[in-house]
Amino acid sequence: MKHLELFAGIGGFRHALDLIQQDLGVEMKCVGFSEIDSNARATYCANFHPTDEEVDIGDIVAFTSNKKNIKALPKFELLTGGFPCQTFSMMGSQLGFEDQDRGQMFFRILDILKVQKPKYILLENVKNLYNHDKGNTFKVIKRCLEDLGYDIYYDIFNTCDFHLAQTRNRVYILGIRGQHKRDIDFSAKSIKAHFDGIFEQTSLEKQNSVLDVLEQEVPNKYNLSERIKPTILSDGSGSFKSNSEINQDPARPLTATMHKMHRACQDNYYSLGYIHTRGADNPVTNLSKEDLCQLDIRRLTPKEAMMLQGFPHTWSQNAQEAHVSEGALYKQAGNAVSVNVVYAIMNYLLETGIIK
Repeated sequence: MKHLELFAGIGGFRHALDLIQQDLGVEMKCVGFSEIDSNARATYCANFHPTDEEVDIGDIVAFTSNKKNIKALPKFELLTGGFPCQTFSMMGSQLGFEDQDRGQMFFRILDILKVQKPKYILLENVKNLYNHDKGNTFKVIKRCLEDLGYDIYYDIFNTCDFHLAQTRNRVYILGIRGQHKRDIDFSAKSIKAHFDGIFEQTSLEKQNSVLDVLEQEVPNKYNLSERIKPTILSDGSGSFKSNSEINQDPARPLTATMHKMHRACQDNYYSLGYIHTRGADNPVTNLSKEDLCQLDIRRLTPKEAMMLQGFPHTWSQNAQEAHVSEGALYKQAGNAVSVNVVYAIMNYLLETGIIK
């Protein structure tokens, strides 16, 4: 199956499809990809080594502005993409389609679909997309895809239900062209049940707990300073209240801004005692916030963040060898799609014959 990966980031869709090929023997060939962020492109290329046969779309706005570019794309059966989500996110501006840059990226997908008309599409976005603008944004997306001849199915998938130690709710949208409203079960519940039955035979990263990812020894630079710990553990002040906790298992949703050191109500921090005792010593059960500040606490490493998204431990190493900074790697992990979820969906669609 030939596929086009839009808004590729560091290649979550592609890596999942590569593993599908490895495990099921179904040929998966990427014919092209789009990604405008130079650091994400560097990580992508360091891990996939795209060939000259693949179309490097680059800036999708510039590319789709010329219809000849779209017509010249190699034929493909599957279009994938996690189109920019900050404009729909609870953590972002929530401007939606009113955002003249990121909010308009969905329509660039339509530009390609109108010309190329692939049989299948699989898109990912934040959970809030479904409720944004009282549901009107999602209705527009669904109607636009249906107007192009696609039957649309969707549900919300939580990463931690697919053997990755991170809570992360995302909406996935499946489009099948020319099915004429075939009755398809695309529920997260059914796909999880299928995935649980085949998981041990897959080549995916296998995590039962965040402790399967956290390394026992890491450089001191990941430890929190005495100055920052009270801020990280603060429960807020004035009208802003938060529930700041460390040692979360599964981990909180990774964010693109985790490298900027927010609060423990948003990002993930772990005490060294918790890590070294494999969770047997969890001081959050009996210590005050003031006492917790006296402990040695660290943040995730880029390697751990990537692994919580289902990428192998080599992903961040290859990127760093390509001179990608740690700050960029954190951002990339926070923006990535969860590999295991994409794998579970595609395995289910192939094994049940929904995709042929």
